[in-house]
Amino acid sequence: MPDTTPPDADARRAVAPVICYPPETLDPPDLALYARARAGAHKLSDSVAAPREAATFHVKAAQFFRITSVEGPQVGDLNLWAADDLNERFFSGKTRALHGTHVSTGDRLWSSIPYLRPMATVVEDTLGWYGIDEFGGAVHDVIGTRCDPYTHMLLNHDDYHHCCHSNLTRALAAETGMAPQEAELFVHDVLNVFMCTGFSRDTGQYFMKASPVRPGDYIEFFAEIDLLGAISACPGGDCSTTHSSDQAQCHPLLVEVFAPPAGALQGWRPAPRNGYSRSHGL
Repeated sequence: MPDTTPPDADARRAVAPVICYPPETLDPPDLALYARARAGAHKLSDSVAAPREAATFHVKAAQFFRITSVEGPQVGDLNLWAADDLNERFFSGKTRALHGTHVSTGDRLWSSIPYLRPMATVVEDTLGWYGIDEFGGAVHDVIGTRCDPYTHMLLNHDDYHHCCHSNLTRALAAETGMAPQEAELFVHDVLNVFMCTGFSRDTGQYFMKASPVRPGDYIEFFAEIDLLGAISACPGGDCSTTHSSDQAQCHPLLVEVFAPPAGALQGWRPAPRNGYSRSHGL
């Protein structure tokens, strides 16, 4: 192959980057208000995702939900839907565009087009100390899709039914009464809770490494709208070696829902759906 490197290659590479979607014009979450409301909150419910399985949970707008690693290091794949319309679901791509490849306190999880509004806000993260490591890895990513049986078939040539995609499908089907093949169409790209990931510097490939999560670590969210959620305890365990198999040691994940006292969020309103006219210039 001929060398196509132009004489100004170094100059082209040296062009400074520009942030695509600077978030400064977004309305910031009132974390102080949320913290005051959380201080007096009481627990309403809890759900446990068993190892290599998923569990669903419901959260009303203005309630809090906490995902905790219990018993041992474990990552989870989180799906969120608007409780009254499963077509409105978590949009990992736009969340990534607005907040970066990994989320932590103060970042929001955004819903799909045409709704495009905050679904939940991260209010606490016990792994916020991790930052970005020397490999470019960080925690709670919105870059991975979810382990799924279709990619497993491509790479391993056999059926595996405990991929997070299948776990979430079974959980949503059980929650809604839909057939699995119908429920599967609502399963979407995830927030990889507690997962430590990045892109390799030399090849740009998506990598995972042992999660720094330990029993008792948690990430907590404030629900900006009424939500149905599902969390899968990934078959990769802490994702230090493999996933989509029964080889990794896995542990449960706990989801707790908390309600603030009456009047604690005076003046707060659920996030409205996006105001775009949907006329598309026609």
